[in-house]
Amino acid sequence: MSEITTISIFHFKSWKQKFFALKSMRTLLPNIVNGEGILFIKHMGSGSQNGFSVWPDFTQYVLMIVWASEDKASTFFEQSSSYLNYKAISNQSQTIFLKNTMAHGLWNNQMPFSKVLEHNDNLPVAVITRATIKWKDMIRFWRDVPQVSNSIPSQNGPLFAVGVGELPFRYQATFSVWKNSTDMKAYAYQNHYHKNMVSKTKKTGWYKEELFARFWPYKSEGDQLIPIK
Repeated sequence: MSEITTISIFHFKSWKQKFFALKSMRTLLPNIVNGEGILFIKHMGSGSQNGFSVWPDFTQYVLMIVWASEDKASTFFEQSSSYLNYKAISNQSQTIFLKNTMAHGLWNNQMPFSKVLEHNDNLPVAVITRATIKWKDMIRFWRDVPQVSNSIPSQNGPLFAVGVGELPFRYQATFSVWKNSTDMKAYAYQNHYHKNMVSKTKKTGWYKEELFARFWPYKSEGDQLIPIK
């Protein structure tokens, strides 16, 4: 199976760039969603404080696309005028190419990722999580998020981590890249604040829908905002 996923991260610096990026949250997807080989696509904004805040960060946006093949992705990135214009106006950008090694759960009532590789603990690992928060649990959820996000920087923390979302407050996703699975699992199972958040999630059931997916980040193009080696 040749399916791949790409995560493109864009930074915008000036007020003119930021206004363009914010406006593009409404206009970019309709112009590219029918691109050849696109199986699933999301254009997401991020929050401040590494993305894990209810307050938006107007400098950073993420485009996630699942492709039928890398060839389809490369053709799109080279030829799509809407994408190339968006990229040109950004201050910095990077696209990371991913192959899925495991996924469970749903995103908009579907599973967008198909397993194409066996996981290798010695290679870098990228993780995507996504959840729809129940309206009644919104306040409790966002009250606990800062403690978890503040605990992310550590000796064995991720090379990169950001919280993103399709809709502020309710549709939340995270993207993180780790040196290896040992570091990722150590944080997931040994970090006090993360363990506490997982326990509360199981107890309260504040997600209407959730997904967890793991990938091998095998290639990167553009500005090296995120190290993957």
